[in-house]
Amino acid sequence: MECNKDCTCCHKTKERSAEEYTSLLNRLSRIEGQIRGIRGMVERNAYCPDILTQVAAANAALNGFTKELLANHIKTCVADDIRAGNDGTIDELVGLLRKLMK
Repeated sequence: MECNKDCTCCHKTKERSAEEYTSLLNRLSRIEGQIRGIRGMVERNAYCPDILTQVAAANAALNGFTKELLANHIKTCVADDIRAGNDGTIDELVGLLRKLMK
């Protein structure tokens, strides 16, 4: 079976509120800007500690994105599935947390 981006047979999807969608995309846009800035620093032969400081800031921004997305996932997807009696979601969440904590 061939999948396209709209396929729901192989991948779960989630409808996000306009607020959540905007917040996540705004965070990602800022992170993209930070990464482009780091690339520019490398291209301009910036001093290593200056680049590393910006890398740390980008990592912190990605961690913030991860925390927001995870909180939204638990509050919506996980809570809804548990209320519906789908306890398999708990195992999925535990597996996800193990991956995130590596």
